[in-house]
Amino acid sequence: MVEVKEETIRSTLDKVIRNLQSSESKLVSFTKKMESINPLHFFEAGLHLHMERSFWMSTLDDFTLVGLGNAYTITAESGVSGLDKNWNTVLTNAVIHNPYKVPGTGISAIGGMDFDPEKPRSDLWDAFSKNELRIPIFMLLVNEEASYLTVTVLVTGKDDPDRIDQILTEQEEWLVSYQAKKQQKPTIIDKKEIEPEQWRKLVQQTTSYISESSLEKVVLARELRLTFSEKIGITKALKDLMESQPTSYIFAYEKDQNCFIGATPERLVKVEHNELLSTCLAGTAPRGKTENEDSELGYQLLHDQKNLEEHNFVVQMIRKSIEEFCVDMQIPDKPVLYKLRNLQHLYTPVRGLFQEGYSIFDVIKKLHPTPALGGEPTEEAITYIREYELLDRGWYGAPFGWVDSYQNGEFAVAIRSGLIQGNKASLFAGCGVVKDSDPQAEFEETRIKFLPMLNILGG
Repeated sequence: MVEVKEETIRSTLDKVIRNLQSSESKLVSFTKKMESINPLHFFEAGLHLHMERSFWMSTLDDFTLVGLGNAYTITAESGVSGLDKNWNTVLTNAVIHNPYKVPGTGISAIGGMDFDPEKPRSDLWDAFSKNELRIPIFMLLVNEEASYLTVTVLVTGKDDPDRIDQILTEQEEWLVSYQAKKQQKPTIIDKKEIEPEQWRKLVQQTTSYISESSLEKVVLARELRLTFSEKIGITKALKDLMESQPTSYIFAYEKDQNCFIGATPERLVKVEHNELLSTCLAGTAPRGKTENEDSELGYQLLHDQKNLEEHNFVVQMIRKSIEEFCVDMQIPDKPVLYKLRNLQHLYTPVRGLFQEGYSIFDVIKKLHPTPALGGEPTEEAITYIREYELLDRGWYGAPFGWVDSYQNGEFAVAIRSGLIQGNKASLFAGCGVVKDSDPQAEFEETRIKFLPMLNILGG
């Protein structure tokens, strides 16, 4: 990775292109500080330039990334390790101008991966690679202090730097000046539970299997299919998620007229300035209709032995998974409540100092899938899900997030999510099945977990 100082994008392009053979290519990235930019206006503007869009927002950290266009896409059939290797190869050959080095600037990528790469793919996820990171042409970072715009292009020795600079300048002027128009929610004209009776039977079958095997828990997911009166506006959906889920990670990723979108409360891992943070979010209760009822439900959750044991199991799993990457680990003795609009969870942060020689992908490989999304023991649970679950999860329940050229990054577990396809949407939700689980109760729990996405889409 070559760092360039005191340059303009035009002079950087000229210098790089002159030193390339006609058949060679290289990524060139240029970051500058901007006046305040509304990330949703910027996101909507990309639609009118026919650019595939990506979005990440950590609401609690006041940190938003908006990616437009595709300078380079990194994929890997060999899993997370292959993604890590290919990402580093790209960075090694890149030229970067970035005097700020703020997390999310320089060359940054947004992407996700399959929950289970060995699960046969259905038509639903045809557009998505099993592991993919996209480096946008335009990446906007908006944090609590400022806005930054990173422009990244792949150039060859045959390219004309003046022409590239002209195109990028015209596009940038359009993007930063665009004012999005108000959008309306479309009307749901059909709502279909996918194989509800078969799903309940699967829960019953699973309880019997758990009673007779070494499995303790299996997380089973299902799909709700919606049809709308018109095409769904992604910008409107993001705006409503930001307003209704103020303690979540808001994300979206467009691919070939499809958009994977959601608001998840569950961080998998964050690395910033060599500090690592993972969190356990396991144990769930509904929110109360009154303040007293809400407090009582929260109190019961904090003192429920079953939920506390399951929560502690996940905390210890996280500790064991990341201790080889960290020193000075810090884990609270007891969980606290993490309240969302529709649900409240038991929450425990796990922190440590990230050691040199590792990347965020090493941690992802260790942590995914968590017991909260797979089951216990993990390997046996995933094998069971692969064989019996009625749903192709695709990117649902898997790591989704971002990484930059300075080894900063953050990935969340992509739950409370859906796949939008024009005027249709598939929503996904799961629950942990144990030997005493009641199929109807589990079915109702997934209905509650559909609500964050269902509500913002007009359900």
